Amino acid sequence: MGNPNASSASVDSLMRRLDHAASVENAKTICRNIKDVLMEELGNRRVRIPEEYLAPVTTGYARRLLYKDHASRFSVVVMVWGPGQGTPLHDHAGHWCVECVYEGRIRVTSYDVDHERESGVLFKKADSVVSGVGAAGALIPPFEYHTIENPFDERAVTIHVYKGELTWCHAFEPLDDKGWHRRTRRALVYTV
Repeated sequence: MGNPNASSASVDSLMRRLDHAASVENAKTICRNIKDVLMEELGNRRVRIPEEYLAPVTTGYARRLLYKDHASRFSVVVMVWGPGQGTPLHDHAGHWCVECVYEGRIRVTSYDVDHERESGVLFKKADSVVSGVGAAGALIPPFEYHTIENPFDERAVTIHVYKGELTWCHAFEPLDDKGWHRRTRRALVYTV
């Protein structure tokens, strides 16, 4: 995959804008700033992600580190979704995140915690949206429970900007048909 900080001129320009957007202290303001930058840059198709980041994989969605801020304030990850690929219900381990569609379309479904007990978590579906190129959303804890999927017949690519570097999350495995899930810690790795 090469050096995760090596990129084309358009990606370098995007990273400079994201660096400026993340230069404030408040998470809501950072997310709003980053969302505005991504919607403008990706929506107007100004950014060209290098081809080596865009290859799908058959074992699940691809997750590739595009950039990691030298001060560890944020990281930028490219995710590639083949038709039918998606995530389990998961959180972001307390990290804020801004997600934007680079290519294709995705469906994001958000969930709220209805009840929690030692044996599991009861979720209720809050919202589901289909997003195309340039559409972006922000997840700021405690609002962070969601799934992402590509139910369409074409590849989709999303750009995710995380607080710091997201190396693990909680995934939630269904326990029954009533909405109860078991929480498990899942390591997040990069695709080569």
